[in-house]
Amino acid sequence: MNQVRAVFRSNRHVAVLTALLGLLAVSMFVATILGKASISLPEMARMFLNRLAVFDFEPTWRAVDETILFQIRLPRVVGGAVVGGALATAGVLFQGLFRNPMADPYIIGTSAGAALGATIAMMLPVGVAFLGFGLVPILAFVGALLTVLLVYRLARVGGKTPVVSMLLSGFVVSGMLTALMFLLITLSDDLHPRIQSVYVFLMGGVSVSGWEQLAVVAPLVLAGVMAARLLAFRLNAFALGEEGAAYVGIEVERDKLAILALGSALTAAAVSISGLVGFVGLVVPHAVRLVLGPEHRLLVPASAAVGAAFVVVADLLARTIVSSGELPVGIITALIGPPLFIYLLRRGGKEYAF
Repeated sequence: MNQVRAVFRSNRHVAVLTALLGLLAVSMFVATILGKASISLPEMARMFLNRLAVFDFEPTWRAVDETILFQIRLPRVVGGAVVGGALATAGVLFQGLFRNPMADPYIIGTSAGAALGATIAMMLPVGVAFLGFGLVPILAFVGALLTVLLVYRLARVGGKTPVVSMLLSGFVVSGMLTALMFLLITLSDDLHPRIQSVYVFLMGGVSVSGWEQLAVVAPLVLAGVMAARLLAFRLNAFALGEEGAAYVGIEVERDKLAILALGSALTAAAVSISGLVGFVGLVVPHAVRLVLGPEHRLLVPASAAVGAAFVVVADLLARTIVSSGELPVGIITALIGPPLFIYLLRRGGKEYAF
């Protein structure tokens, strides 16, 4: 009987993940073919076939259209999928670790650290480029990770790191760093001309300028999602509480650190190419949990796929819904995510159990 259940569960997981990956593929396809620059679908298909060296069509399209497709639009679509997958996976990790329905990738100060790092980068009168990244994404990434390290060290007492202590330390450090960021903005004359850039970073937006950045971030995020899937048993065990997890053989402090480090790395990677896109890491894991259940072996990859599709669609709306420019992606995710979650919650007709 147990073998039959295991086979049924495995087949269900495969079917669900196949459907969600199909949804992601469709969303990326639609986001690629739609945009303010009109490129016909037949021409787009011929461009792709030429790039893949399948055929050698005579170009009937403008050279600028090919540049828009392969150097601007497609990297941005892939970047949106990477950001969404990273934030949703990090949300699953933090919610599983903290056993807190309000946990998201920014709960222990990564957003404040990233914002402060980006603000400092905008103040510096130097230009740095490394692997396609400028100084702003580099210092945002470093700021996010250093903040998590600070929170972890502050919360660690007697060889243990209580969850409540981490949450409180994260709240305090986040508030302090946010105040410091606004102090720098207020006092620095150099930042006043760039206040729009600060605003864009805080509201979030997929800012991928080419394939070089994705060649660094995408493998890191993919490896992070796979590693999170390997931690599924430990996340399931943490649902029992730390004492219950230890009872079933979990090395609580070691695994807690591993989950924290992995979630923070995924968040920092996403922030480095998108700024602070909100609600993805909070709403997507809960929505997927409402539909598919709390089993992390399915919840982790399913949330990654749904989060990727969600940000791809949100970014498509952000760059097309306003004719004279584009909206920050964070506004779109904040407008779509919460109502969708409320609908799923109300549709169940029962109290939500975390």
